[in-house]
Amino acid sequence: MISEERQIKHTGGRPKKAVRKEVVKGIRFTKAEYFIIKQKAAKTGTNVCNYIRQVSINGKIVSQLSEDERNYVRQLTGMANNLNQLTKKAHQEGLFSVTFFLEKYKNLVDEILEKMNGK
Repeated sequence: MISEERQIKHTGGRPKKAVRKEVVKGIRFTKAEYFIIKQKAAKTGTNVCNYIRQVSINGKIVSQLSEDERNYVRQLTGMANNLNQLTKKAHQEGLFSVTFFLEKYKNLVDEILEKMNGK
């Protein structure tokens, strides 16, 4: 029995990546250059290393989400929290007590989705 338990050994830690980045190269920037690169990376929603890597390989970078889209996502997240609270209230007091609020949030979500698709 003891020998069987010892045979199963978990290595632990993070699994090995299929493709490793093995080559490390240094690059120097002036403070002004680094500030500009940092700002551009922030606009695209990536960190500086990924930004430099993508720009050097592809020659351009595709933004993940614009500032407006991030605001829409924040609004939808807040509404999701409110819907969870309304669900709890519906379970406690009945569905009829929250129908007005559900209709209101449905209309707000529709407006936000139209704004996002209209871009």
